[in-house]
Amino acid sequence: MQLEPAAFVADSQLIQALEKQATCITFDADRQLFRQGDAPLGLYILCQGKVTLSMTSPTGGEVMSLQAAPGSLLGLPGLIGNEPYTLAAVAHKDSRLCFIGREEFTNLMKNNPLLSLKMLQVLAAEVRSARHALAEL
Repeated sequence: MQLEPAAFVADSQLIQALEKQATCITFDADRQLFRQGDAPLGLYILCQGKVTLSMTSPTGGEVMSLQAAPGSLLGLPGLIGNEPYTLAAVAHKDSRLCFIGREEFTNLMKNNPLLSLKMLQVLAAEVRSARHALAEL
């Protein structure tokens, strides 16, 4: 199954608003951001570099793997739905990411309805991408 990497990308206004509330870091080595099935702690924003997103089946086989594009919001469905992450994410060396915790994210969405709508647009793009990928199976 192949998802479209652009489905995870947010517009610049949303990214700028999130980054103001976030902590940013450049990784000097590959690092697991989250695992499939982990409880969501917050949202990751890929500013530059590479992050590999992957999904495995219950038997351990790889279902999909893709490189996220800069501007991607990682972990959004789990955070919004308060459900475990459905993908795993690994940030690669020299990648710069920002992280906004659950509480800061929730407060930002409550206080800015326009940003909440922009967040829904990203979720809708992810759903469309997943449906297109399923239709191609």
